[in-house]
Amino acid sequence: MAMQMNSVVHVSTSPSPSPATSPPPEGKQEHGEVAAVHVVGVGDDEAVMVVKDEEAFGGGGVDYSGRAQWLRAAVLGANDGLVSVASLMIGVGAVSESGRAMLVSGVAGLVAGACSMAIGEFVSVYAQYDIEVAAARRRRRQRRRRCDGDGEEEGSGRLPSPFKAAAASALAFTVGALLPLLAGGFVRPWAPRVAAVCAATSAALAGFGALGAALGGASPARSAARVLLGGWAAMAACYGVLRLFANLY
Repeated sequence: MAMQMNSVVHVSTSPSPSPATSPPPEGKQEHGEVAAVHVVGVGDDEAVMVVKDEEAFGGGGVDYSGRAQWLRAAVLGANDGLVSVASLMIGVGAVSESGRAMLVSGVAGLVAGACSMAIGEFVSVYAQYDIEVAAARRRRRQRRRRCDGDGEEEGSGRLPSPFKAAAASALAFTVGALLPLLAGGFVRPWAPRVAAVCAATSAALAGFGALGAALGGASPARSAARVLLGGWAAMAACYGVLRLFANLY
C-alpha cells in the first residue's frame, strides 16, 4: 500500500510583490508542479495549508478511491445474485427433488432480485443526486453574495447517474444469479444437481472475492475466504430452515 505523507506549510497572507515573483509553498516539487495544497485554517496573519502528495514523496501506487463506488456496487450485486439464487435453489431442493421446481425458483429469484437491486440503487443514488444538486445551488448562491455577482460561477462536478447505477446493479445481480442456474438447473439427478450448484457457487464466490480485493488493493486470499464462508453460511441456513419446515409441515 502506498504511503501517504503530509506536510504543513505556513504561508503569510500579507500581500506579495507580484504573483510571478512569489515563491511557491515549501515542499517537494515534481515536473515543475507543487503537490496538492489544501487550506485547512486561516488565522489573522497566516494561512495553514496541508500539502498532500502521494507520488512526489515516493509513495507511488494507484488511487482506487475513484472507482470504489462502482466497484462496491458491482461486487455486492454479483455476490447477492449468486448467493440468493443458489440458496433459493438449494432450499427448494431440500423439500423437493424436482429439477423443474429448482429451475423455476432460481429464475424467479433472478428476476425478483434484479428488479429489487435496480430499484433500491435507483432510489439511493437519486437521493444522493438531489442532495448534491441542492448543495451545489447553495454554494453558487453564497459565492454570488460574496462576489456581488462579479465572480465566476463554480463549474458543476460530476453528479451520479441514477439510471446508470440501477442498470449496473441489476446487471451485476443477473450475472451472479446465472451461474448457479446454468450449473445445476438442467442436471436431472438430485444429488449431482445440488453438488453442481454448490461447487459452481463456491468457485464463483472465491473468484468474486479475490477479484474485488485485487482491484481494490486488498488481500485476495483473505477476501476470497471471507466471501466464501459467508456464502456457505447462507446456503446452509437456507437448506436447514426449509428442511426443518418440510419436516414440521
